[in-house]
Amino acid sequence: MTLSPDHPLKDGRTAQSPLITAYRGGRPSRKPVWFMRQAGRSLPEYREAREGIGMLDSCLRPDLAAEITLQPVRRHDVDAGIFFSDIVIPLKLAGVDVDIVPGVGPVLGTPVRSEADVAALPRLTDVALEPIREAVRLTVAELGQTPLIGFAGAPFTVAAYMVEGKPSRDHLGPRTMMHGDPGAWAALMAWAADASGRFLRAQIEAGASAGQLFDSWAGSLGLEDYRRHVAPYSSQALDHVRDLGAPLVHFGTGTSELLGAMYEVGVDAVGVDYRLPLHEANRRLGGRVVLQGNIDPALLAAPWNVLEAHVRDVVRAGASAPGHVVNLGHGVPPETDPDVLTRIVELVHSITY
Repeated sequence: MTLSPDHPLKDGRTAQSPLITAYRGGRPSRKPVWFMRQAGRSLPEYREAREGIGMLDSCLRPDLAAEITLQPVRRHDVDAGIFFSDIVIPLKLAGVDVDIVPGVGPVLGTPVRSEADVAALPRLTDVALEPIREAVRLTVAELGQTPLIGFAGAPFTVAAYMVEGKPSRDHLGPRTMMHGDPGAWAALMAWAADASGRFLRAQIEAGASAGQLFDSWAGSLGLEDYRRHVAPYSSQALDHVRDLGAPLVHFGTGTSELLGAMYEVGVDAVGVDYRLPLHEANRRLGGRVVLQGNIDPALLAAPWNVLEAHVRDVVRAGASAPGHVVNLGHGVPPETDPDVLTRIVELVHSITY
């Protein structure tokens, strides 16, 4: 199957945009930049829009999800919108008892600890994803020539929440299941890959011009465990969207030692967190992979001369790769001054090397 003729990648709106050009290894008209977690958190208009509305409800109201996605594009002139949602939305839409508790994060009513628990999980249906499609359609209608990036949580990160039942620092539960009950682990990862893949496909079919798989917790794994027990399922999740032809990006935190394996699941670009200079990431990936990143979020609150020098260093290091999309090496901290982000975008767009 291919995208519909009126999809932004097909009708001329986004195919030649700086972001899509860079993801495909071309020479963009300006250096593209967007920020993870740009949709919300640091913006006063986001806090106003979400006042009194829970996180999951915000994600599932198409008009509100679209408005929040559009806010940073309007304010910062970034080169992409990132769809406002959450990695546990596919769980919620499938019928899993999950909520996002303020100050805690995703919490499941019943953690998944056995193969029987996995077998009892409800399946995500395409019909249940209609609120996501509607939110994407509303967003894309407003974005014009600016591409929308769809996203999904990678199966390991989704499974980690499901096993622990809540956020965890060291992810001992999923790592124990991986080795101690490999049957349950394989079943759970297959379930998560299907849910995330369907979630991402709904977004791209409805109008997103690229897709990003977030593996927030993969950095807790060694390379061999990642290759054997995780990478095949990330590839499986992406199998849901490969036929659509949209560029695909893979990002994880603390994953400097996993970059090669993350690329090998079959993506067009790899996100690099703030721990590894981009020229070293490019060397490790053999000089053949488009990179995304990796401004250190900690420097967003530093004096401008310090931040400016750092941004210039990131852009210079990224120039060694076949393509580079400027981003943070993680998400926007909620206390960030939005004007600083706008200033970074202006700086990046002014750099010509």
